Amino acid sequence: MADETILVVGGAGYIGSHMVLDLLHAGHAVVVLDNLSRGHRDLVPGGTFIQGDLGDAAQLDRVFAQHRIAAVMHFAAFSLVGESVSKPLDYYRNNVANTVVLLDAMARHGVRNFIFSSTAAVYGEPREAQPLHEGDPCVPTNPYGATKLAVERMLADNAAASDFRYVSLRYFNAAGADPSGTIGERHEPETHLIPLILQVATGERATIKIFGTDYPTPDGTCIRDYVHVNDLAQAHLFALRHLMTGGGNAVYNLGNSKGHSVQEVIKLARAVTGHEIPTVPADRRAGDPAMLVADSGKIRKELGWKPRFESLRTIIETAWAWHSKESRRKKTSP
Repeated sequence: MADETILVVGGAGYIGSHMVLDLLHAGHAVVVLDNLSRGHRDLVPGGTFIQGDLGDAAQLDRVFAQHRIAAVMHFAAFSLVGESVSKPLDYYRNNVANTVVLLDAMARHGVRNFIFSSTAAVYGEPREAQPLHEGDPCVPTNPYGATKLAVERMLADNAAASDFRYVSLRYFNAAGADPSGTIGERHEPETHLIPLILQVATGERATIKIFGTDYPTPDGTCIRDYVHVNDLAQAHLFALRHLMTGGGNAVYNLGNSKGHSVQEVIKLARAVTGHEIPTVPADRRAGDPAMLVADSGKIRKELGWKPRFESLRTIIETAWAWHSKESRRKKTSP
């Protein structure tokens, strides 16, 4: 199985590039398809790179005809919650309609194994006790979550009607960077908490806003489950092995099963960076749940996955090594 060719759609992005690196380390041949609208060519660590769009059926046919693809990993979704609210049709077009184009191409070329990058946003505002289980109600509160849930339902319907097989992985808060320091998180604009905090430490921002200090949590700030990007990539490898050895369709949560508040993240970032990281209180953002924590027991039990970077401090340390380097790169770039 180790020498199978894997198509990574969106492999020039944050999580996709880490997935490419792990696939290469595992001995796979990798084909990366990315239109670079949000990804970065210099983050692709190897494999065959093809610049192209997920919605281009003719190009997908060429990719599948030229390479013996054994499985597809899909990381090419738009993922900004606020943008999804203001531009919902862009999200339905890219995240749902373009995925239909990809699945059609897979069917034409007899490729049946699919691993989907989903999200905790499918749960919406949790109504059940935390941590969240895969069987808890899915009631998304924004178009981003709605498009991901729509794809999950589409995958299930497609599998019921054919020999197509899939694993859907619901990420909680992806964070950190590969310990090698060669790839990491680069979003333009940046919206994730840990990079925003670290940009204060590098001098790129003056302060970090805390959106809401009156939540029903121990320190009044939101609690989230942070999972290292390398652990996400490892879970995809486990899912790939599951499918390639005849395993069935499945949906799994991916998190450390432990929550940390915004204040806790800032405190640890101060310790790691040695910077005071000034904060500014701000109003709550609409749709931000007080707490989102995963129960990842199902994937631990069924696939044997176990996070290697469970310590939030370690996650922040790997992110800091990357963002320090990124800050220096930005300062020296023309």
